[in-house]
Amino acid sequence: MDAGYARLTMDTIARRARTSEPVLYRRWANKDALVVAAIEHRRAARPIPLADTGSLRGDLVAELTASAAARAEFYAITMAAAYAGLTVDGATTPAEVRDRLMGVHDTGRDRPLYQRAAARGEVDLERVPEIVLEMPFALVRLELLMNLAPPRAERIRAIVDDCFLPLVQRR
Repeated sequence: MDAGYARLTMDTIARRARTSEPVLYRRWANKDALVVAAIEHRRAARPIPLADTGSLRGDLVAELTASAAARAEFYAITMAAAYAGLTVDGATTPAEVRDRLMGVHDTGRDRPLYQRAAARGEVDLERVPEIVLEMPFALVRLELLMNLAPPRAERIRAIVDDCFLPLVQRR
């Protein structure tokens, strides 16, 4: 997508892949379907490793860093395509497209890093509101959306140390 999603055509894809348009159309109904398949393939090929550092802080810094690095390119491509008119299974707004392409992921109390922290006694998941548990991930997603690049290490540390941990430790 060197020229942008709006200018991307099945013809240019076929030429770059050294094939023909009919070959592409046998597998994908249109450009949107092909791009969605490519994005999903790339995401599946790069799973985000789950760190187990032995502490809530360490796990959170590691997971936020890894997920931001893995998703930066994905966010840039997805948002550019969504704003240029990509549709996915009836989803037409950028937010709907993003949600469809992101797939199902653990949230709040279901995240393994929070489960491990609770087992170690670092956090009481019954007392911490779901929105607080989602906050560090939401802030990293915001950074990705606004900058189309992963946040710097010091920004991730600030999210964890200055925003998240004080809220969790007070409870």
